[in-house]
Amino acid sequence: MASGERPLSEVVFLTVAEVAAVMRVSKMTVYRLVHSGHLPAIRVGRSFRVPEQAVHDYLRESYVGVETA
Repeated sequence: MASGERPLSEVVFLTVAEVAAVMRVSKMTVYRLVHSGHLPAIRVGRSFRVPEQAVHDYLRESYVGVETA
């Protein structure tokens, strides 16, 4: 296990609907992020589960700061 990784039993997985609610976007936007590889997910049957930490990481990396002149 790499440093900083949690044991799989401690990972919290979110549904696409839950991710959409957290990010305040549509479910289709979440599906696009998953299919494009921007948001990692696992497939469970016909649905996807996204690790909660991956959502936080994506949002942190996507943050656009305001530069002051």
